[in-house]
Amino acid sequence: MCMRITCCAAGAVLHLLSLPAVAQHAPPVDQPLQFQITFETKLQSAPYTGRVYVVISKAPRGEPRQDLSNWFNPPQTVALDVKNWNPTEPIHIGEHALSHPGALRDLAPGEYTVQAIARRSLDHPRPGEGPGDLFSDPKVLALDPIKTGTVRLHLDNVVEEQPFPETERIKLIEVESALLSKFHGRKIKMRAAVMLPKDWQQDSDRKYPVLYWIGGFGSDHRFAAQLPMIMAMTGAGDLADRVLQVVPDPQCYRGHSVFADSANNGPWGRALVEELIPEVERKFHGAQSGEHRYATGISSGGWSCLWLQITYPDAFNGCWAHVPDPVDFRNFQNIDLYKPGTSMFIDESGSRRPIARGRGGQVSLWYDDFVKLEEILGPGGQIHSFEAVFGPRGPNGEPVPLFDRATGMIDPEVAKAWESYDIRLVLERNWPTLSPKLRGKLHIYAGEKDDFYLDGAARLLKESLAKLGSDAEVEIVPGMGHTFHRPKVRPMYEHIIDRFQAGKGM
Repeated sequence: MCMRITCCAAGAVLHLLSLPAVAQHAPPVDQPLQFQITFETKLQSAPYTGRVYVVISKAPRGEPRQDLSNWFNPPQTVALDVKNWNPTEPIHIGEHALSHPGALRDLAPGEYTVQAIARRSLDHPRPGEGPGDLFSDPKVLALDPIKTGTVRLHLDNVVEEQPFPETERIKLIEVESALLSKFHGRKIKMRAAVMLPKDWQQDSDRKYPVLYWIGGFGSDHRFAAQLPMIMAMTGAGDLADRVLQVVPDPQCYRGHSVFADSANNGPWGRALVEELIPEVERKFHGAQSGEHRYATGISSGGWSCLWLQITYPDAFNGCWAHVPDPVDFRNFQNIDLYKPGTSMFIDESGSRRPIARGRGGQVSLWYDDFVKLEEILGPGGQIHSFEAVFGPRGPNGEPVPLFDRATGMIDPEVAKAWESYDIRLVLERNWPTLSPKLRGKLHIYAGEKDDFYLDGAARLLKESLAKLGSDAEVEIVPGMGHTFHRPKVRPMYEHIIDRFQAGKGM
């Protein structure tokens, strides 16, 4: 799930610059508000197929596109899908377009910052942020949905690929994936940020144990920049300096790949283990052995590292999963996906289902509202990301929805297909084979008051592993929300270093 509300936020976008904008009062024409979008044909000369958005923000400055995916306070957004559109012709978006959180006609009259987006990136999950996406300059306008008439916005800017800020100790590595490229029919690169041990430059021939850090939903390899802060908070910096740390980019067009092979995203797990990891450890002198390779992560990254450990038990020698996404689909954020007649929106008592809560336990986000936001954003949201990884691929080439978007009712056949990614079921069904390979390797930490109700699934997994006779460490941390279990970070590094010293010496 998203890490934006924690101090360890993965994937947060830093808004360092705000474009100047002056309020423009459109002359009253007493016609309903609509937006006329035009393309800069130097940037888009071929027919355009995709989704065009207009983001309408109450923020007095900045770029609304950078707040489009705000889960807890989304801006008013209208959107339209077009196919083979002639870029010399304008696109009109009005009251009949997709709209969230309300209808355009219900927009309160006032001053807004407005910006248009055309989504073009095939690799980025957030519209308006993917390299190649088009966007207009933001305009500050006085809008009235009844009287304003036509507002003209011109798509004359393109999102550029942001260079990775390498330092003496943090390096970028990119590997073209033959596996993913074949699946998608185009070149796909895998990326990772590598944090070198403190003495790597002085003794670069020396081999090191390797720890793979996987960030939460919305993060990429730039999550590496937060590792020093995490080390400072947990008092593990001196030990981390002796380990090669790698942050692979888990992002894809449909959200977070969680490094699982899937029918919709392709073989992300195999690509990591068979292509990226060997190149990283060859180039930066990792141990190149499953005996001294480990994984950790938070939220979606917590689920990822646990999945990698049980799917490739010989390739990793331990995982530390912090507040992982649902690990037992009998409690998918308090929803039993396998129970007949279940709705994602309404519980058995007829009450709305929440998907997030605040510090005091109050509901901060409802499931139906969350899904409505995702529907206007298109592929790349958290629920769509789950469906892309866990579900089958439909005849239209899209992930088959788990549930009806109008009623919330779960499709039992699709839920059955999800069983292949239910970590509890995978462990139970394969325990005779996995048991000796996972001894001493599983460490799972859930917050008793997880912001996204992920603790319930962890409790069920803990019960299941106990029945199996597993020595897995599964801890439900009292009072903890959706964050790292700090006291366990330093012991993780101690374990990694002790094993390496015992096996190879440092």
